[in-house]
Amino acid sequence: MNEKLLQYLWNFKIFTSFDFKDMDGNELEILDFGRWNFNSGPDFLFGKIKTKGIILAGNIELHVKSSDWIFHKHSGNPEFDNIIAHVVFINDVEIEEFKSKNIPTLELKDYIDEEVLYKYESLLQETQFIPCKKIFDPKHLPVNFHEENLLKKLDQKSTEIDESLKLHQNNYEALLFSQLAYAFGLKVNALIFKQLAESIDYNIFNKIRQNQTQVEALLFGICGWLEKPKDSQTQIWKREFEFLKVKYKLPEFYVYPKFSKLRPPNFPTIRLSQLASLYHQNQNLFSKLITAKKIDEIYPLFNKVKASEYWNTRFNFGKISTLQGEKTLTKDFIDLILINAVLPLKYTYHKNTDENIPDEILTLYQNISPEKNTVIEEWNTLKVKPKNALETQSLLFHYRNFCQKKECLRCEVGVRLMNN
Repeated sequence: MNEKLLQYLWNFKIFTSFDFKDMDGNELEILDFGRWNFNSGPDFLFGKIKTKGIILAGNIELHVKSSDWIFHKHSGNPEFDNIIAHVVFINDVEIEEFKSKNIPTLELKDYIDEEVLYKYESLLQETQFIPCKKIFDPKHLPVNFHEENLLKKLDQKSTEIDESLKLHQNNYEALLFSQLAYAFGLKVNALIFKQLAESIDYNIFNKIRQNQTQVEALLFGICGWLEKPKDSQTQIWKREFEFLKVKYKLPEFYVYPKFSKLRPPNFPTIRLSQLASLYHQNQNLFSKLITAKKIDEIYPLFNKVKASEYWNTRFNFGKISTLQGEKTLTKDFIDLILINAVLPLKYTYHKNTDENIPDEILTLYQNISPEKNTVIEEWNTLKVKPKNALETQSLLFHYRNFCQKKECLRCEVGVRLMNN
């Protein structure tokens, strides 16, 4: 037993009997179990009890052991002045303070089904994909489970975006550039690409975006790749980079993207060239993305993006590859960009001005193919078959925020299984 479980049982009123009696043998009727308090102070606020024919209204404090009242130093704390009942799993000591104030103590150990305790302990000890894997059934997923999960995730992401926006002095276009750079970097280079994007004055980037050669020169130069040119094209990029450094008084700042553990199509050389192409082709990219209402209006902005011609025969500088051809963006990669960068930013931009934006964003996610990764594969083994990105994003969010942390008592599915 722990305090979190005790609070859960009290909140959801999961007891074998409600014929409560306090430690003095007096009948104790709980008229209102109170409102669960997740902040400092008593565990349940605005409760109401009837004892010795008197109705009392106030707060209720729960502890695993009655001695925890002393251990937690609640005595003398003004937040705990209005306690009307002390509810414990085991009453191991008598609290004189409660005796003198006629505050009843309720011991719950004989009112709790041992099967509930066993289920909870089993979930905490489970080491499989999700704690409830052995007893999980897809029918326990609540109505609107996926929609609510995704909106929670978007709100979390939106808070992060708002903080980042301050760093960009409320410039949404600069923020979009940073978000896209992060997404183009995938897991290995995400933070490095983000650092690269944020090292560039977006006003300068915006001035040169019509010249793809200069954009590539700027990105490649900051990566330190142009110090020793390998061929004529890298010499051109180096010359352009030196020109930009002088013209815009660029600081001596470098980042060093990684190539290890990446398939050649995901090499940072290719992804940065594609990012340059995206901005070169779409002079009003932010406006186009923010105003788009349907997913079919967004895909065309990415479908023609490709690395520059130099990369048709290469994945790295100066090295001719046997695998040749245009380096375009795949549908799966575009989907990742939309899921992780574009749609969260779009939601954040509109959330305070457009009451319809939650439904619009959910619909956009519904029209994107489901993601493929090891977490989703595990859900598939549990007969949960996501049909679109809305559902995969929901499952990923739920797994990371509830299952991995074993927050079974905060999980709607966990609550249903515990009470089943």
